[in-house]
Amino acid sequence: MSKTNSENFSSLAAFIWSVADLLRGDFKQSEYGRVILPFTVLRRLECVLEPTRAAVLEEKKKHKGSKIPVGQFLEKAAGFSFYNTTNLTLSRLGINDTKVNLETYVESFSENVADIFENFNFQDAIDRLHKANILLLVAGKFAEIDLHPKAVDNHQMGLVFEELIRRFAESSNETAGEHFTPRDIVRLTTSLVFCNDNDALTKPGVIRSVYDPTAGTGGFLSSSTEYIHELNPKAKIANFGQELNGESYAICKADMLIKGQDVKNIKLGNTLSEDQHEGAKFDYLLSNPPFGVEWKKVKKQVLDEHKKKGFQGRFGPGLPRVSDGSLLFLLHLISKMTEPSKGGSRIGIILNGSPLFTGGAGSGESEIRRYILEHDLLDAIIALPTDMFYNTGIATYIWILSNHKEPERQGKVQLINASSDDFCDKMRKSLGSKRKYLTEEHIRKIVKLYGSAELTTGGDYQTSKVSKIFNTKDFGYRRITVERPLKLAFKPHDETKIAALKEDTTFKKLKPKEQAALLAALAHLQPEYKDREKFREALSSVAALSFVATGLNPWQRGNDWQRFRLVSTSRV
Repeated sequence: MSKTNSENFSSLAAFIWSVADLLRGDFKQSEYGRVILPFTVLRRLECVLEPTRAAVLEEKKKHKGSKIPVGQFLEKAAGFSFYNTTNLTLSRLGINDTKVNLETYVESFSENVADIFENFNFQDAIDRLHKANILLLVAGKFAEIDLHPKAVDNHQMGLVFEELIRRFAESSNETAGEHFTPRDIVRLTTSLVFCNDNDALTKPGVIRSVYDPTAGTGGFLSSSTEYIHELNPKAKIANFGQELNGESYAICKADMLIKGQDVKNIKLGNTLSEDQHEGAKFDYLLSNPPFGVEWKKVKKQVLDEHKKKGFQGRFGPGLPRVSDGSLLFLLHLISKMTEPSKGGSRIGIILNGSPLFTGGAGSGESEIRRYILEHDLLDAIIALPTDMFYNTGIATYIWILSNHKEPERQGKVQLINASSDDFCDKMRKSLGSKRKYLTEEHIRKIVKLYGSAELTTGGDYQTSKVSKIFNTKDFGYRRITVERPLKLAFKPHDETKIAALKEDTTFKKLKPKEQAALLAALAHLQPEYKDREKFREALSSVAALSFVATGLNPWQRGNDWQRFRLVSTSRV
């Protein structure tokens, strides 16, 4: 992503967001996105369909009164898998019947567009805008924004959507990073996953499926298609995804519609508890699951699957602690890999440091890592610079997994340290917590480190300061409990221990004469005792004489005498 492109989409997003000026007073700041996002999608769909609008209306008129389904004819006339059957637009809503006309306009879209606006809860926004008497003003403002594909291509439109969501999340204290991944990170991950697939990059007519269980606004799905088509325009990419957030799902579905994808493959719901692609396998799997988000809400469903299905289900290897579900998404992706005999699969997943380091031997996290390594699924881990994401500045890592490694990489794991400033540039203006970004040159540099590792004549991989290759067995470890006898040493003359004794609460409760007697007794003992009972015996006999010498009767002290001995034994 160049600075020019960054500035262009950012300026357009800022211009769109300026509609918020019309909403002040009637909407809370945290509600602006609920108006701006669906209107942006509506305007984008309108601009995409504009060149064929007349043809669709003509085709509709031609089939008027026909009893056969006309959807396929209208799709053909529109040139897309969706259409609109009215001549209404945002600029033609009228002054008197604005609300009714806008509702009619939205309802005139094909069925596969309907739930996009339902998930935006667009009707509620329309009602509130109408009640505030600003519906026509807002619609007119969006009608002036040029979102035609020739002016804003699909890639830039995706960036605009993401910037609008970031602004919305920022104003409503939501977590923007749960909805989308910065496009430079998406580009890098996609490049790493696809870089060794020569067939997809060169052969005409090849078909590949791509799946993202945390689809967000569809960044990974869009980027994978763009990446392959840049190198092989004749390749066919089938996108599949699932997303929990309704608004992100709506944007993703709209984006897929515009790009000609089958939107039936984009599902709404919680992937961990409600897998809507159950039993399906995919060639490429990409994901950026939310960092450090607990899975308490779906604990029952996950535990049930783990116990009842075991390795026949998704979570056989183990379960991580409830406070972080990242590894559950990784296990979910592994369960979706195509068998190696049918070509195998590759995974690219973005994780924070927790899945790498959390959990000792025998824990759920450790058992999951063990399963991955023992089945030789882990191919590489790339450490990224900090401050790369909109909602966090923490260290992050890209894991690349494969179940059909090249022979020379089998039993090996490559670690790439791309966390230094040599692998990123600083942004001119921060976007949330994102202060750094990857240029195309940085991406090429990292992908080259990953893809160009070569064996030496001795059979070992060449390594460098930032790229190392290890055997999978190098990562194994066991927790061993070493028990040894407790060794005690009592040192009555040690100044540190004497100082601790003087600060002890029980010691301070003794009378001054008693304190003096105790300190005098300790001074007459040997410098060191390595047996507790011998120390107690020596202390009792010497302390008794010391008490008599100071005019005290130790046999009348009772419990105080016992406390006297105990505090000496514990502190010295």
